[in-house]
Amino acid sequence: MTNRASFKGPRMNFKDPNEPLEPKGNKPIREASSVLEVLVLMIVHLCKKILFFDTNLKIALYLGTLFLLSLVADVLTFPKIYFSRSDNLFNQYFVKIGWFWTLFLTVPYVLLTSYTTCCGNQRIILTKHLPRILIATVAWYTWTTVFNIIESKYGRCNARNYDTKILCLKNGHFWNGFDISGHCFILIYSSLILIEEARAINGWERIKDYIRDEQFSRSVGDKAPSTNPLKNISQAELAILKKSYDAYTPYVRLLLIAITALQILWDVMLVSTIMYYHIMVEKFVSGVIAILTWFVTYRVWYTIPHLLPDLPGDAVFKYNKAKPAPPTAPIKKRLSTTNGKHFMGMPINNRSQEAEVTNEDSR
Repeated sequence: MTNRASFKGPRMNFKDPNEPLEPKGNKPIREASSVLEVLVLMIVHLCKKILFFDTNLKIALYLGTLFLLSLVADVLTFPKIYFSRSDNLFNQYFVKIGWFWTLFLTVPYVLLTSYTTCCGNQRIILTKHLPRILIATVAWYTWTTVFNIIESKYGRCNARNYDTKILCLKNGHFWNGFDISGHCFILIYSSLILIEEARAINGWERIKDYIRDEQFSRSVGDKAPSTNPLKNISQAELAILKKSYDAYTPYVRLLLIAITALQILWDVMLVSTIMYYHIMVEKFVSGVIAILTWFVTYRVWYTIPHLLPDLPGDAVFKYNKAKPAPPTAPIKKRLSTTNGKHFMGMPINNRSQEAEVTNEDSR
């Protein structure tokens, strides 16, 4: 009869099941994604491509379209289509209450993303993230009010008997004033706000890997130097982060898809407004004001260190801007975590490679 121990040679991978397990172990790997999750991630990936199209180029397109297409519209008459009617569905129920829809999507999005990445710290959320929405709302209200004042104060009625816009329009006459396009302003400004606030999604999928690796390191008491951005947060913060990330990620993705759809609608309605309403100067001025307001806040004010509020994605740990440091371990050892392959920013597990690493470790 052959001795069981004889099966264990220097080139054999057999391991006696009765032998005690070795104290060492590999880091846990990302669980396999469901078909539904893969489909959702594909949609999210497409939304990110649409939203995060080069912002500088997008602004150049806005200004060029406002100037050139408006000049053409001042000279030529475009064929009448559904969007040329002021009572069309999108104008009545979306553009005219456009800031409501912007707040309807950005407020919960900012709350969910900032609560998660700030590990539930309400002080940080209230001082560093929500104020951006308040500032944008004040800017929207202030500029639209100024536009109305300019039109009312520096205009005149086509009937000399009426000196105010309200009386002129009430009696069926036409008020001729410098009507800076509030529609162009809100469509461009709202689009830029949606794009900037949506940036909190960048790097979002990596958080799951950070949580998994950090929990493993703490469970085995690993004291080795780590590049994990979660290494400095407390155990209580890590628990809140994991719970909120698991609970809110589906809603964050859904809101991102809705934000993308709204931003596309705003661009379509902007082209419609340029083609059929206002004169070139009125539209171009409103667009310049919208872009300058966005630039002063998101590209100047919010980038100043130690001055509140912060940019979207700033949290108690870095996940949004910094890319993961390249690992220095041998390539086969790296396979135990991500295998070096990604799909749309998410690691892909290769089962055959994992088996290879396991066999190598057991020798």
